Amino acid sequence: MPNPYGAPEISTKDVAAKVAADESFVWLDVREPDEVRTVSIDNDLVVNVPMSVLAKQQTAALPPAAQEKDAEIVIFCHHGTRSAQVVAWLRGQGWSNVLNMEGGIDNWATQVDASVGRY
Repeated sequence: MPNPYGAPEISTKDVAAKVAADESFVWLDVREPDEVRTVSIDNDLVVNVPMSVLAKQQTAALPPAAQEKDAEIVIFCHHGTRSAQVVAWLRGQGWSNVLNMEGGIDNWATQVDASVGRY
């Protein structure tokens, strides 16, 4: 389902393939801490920077690997709407290689790894 922000997307299965291939990219979870405590993807690539922190600190909140405007970044949230908003915002700030993980962690749980759980 296309997101309301028109942000370019990558499917959860394509993200899983990147992880399986040991590709290097920034996997940014913009959900809030209580959401992360409820359900999370157990992978060292995942970096949590809540959307509320991004709103306050702007691009300074990004992890070092995501500071370069050509860094490959895949962003997710619960269902893909907030992350699409962050993708659109970053692209507006000059980042060129940022994608929204389609359907968020909920889609990850249904399409890739059910053990992650849903909320």
